[in-house]
Amino acid sequence: MYYPRLLCLLLTLTSLLFLAIGLVKPWMLLWWEDRQNRRKVIKVYGSVALFFYLLYWLLAFIPAGWLAAHIFFSLR
Repeated sequence: MYYPRLLCLLLTLTSLLFLAIGLVKPWMLLWWEDRQNRRKVIKVYGSVALFFYLLYWLLAFIPAGWLAAHIFFSLR
């Protein structure tokens, strides 16, 4: 469970970095939107950061072999 947790942590940190950049220059990170403002930056990147941070902590409670065994046996 080390690598999925690490991935979630890195995605959390990346989205927090994008959140900080987006608060300074929202148009850099919301280029696909019609209107770029700080509220949308907080909604998009803040929710992504919160989701991956919660997933990071939820993965801490799953035993190490449980996830791999269930994925392996479901593919058969």
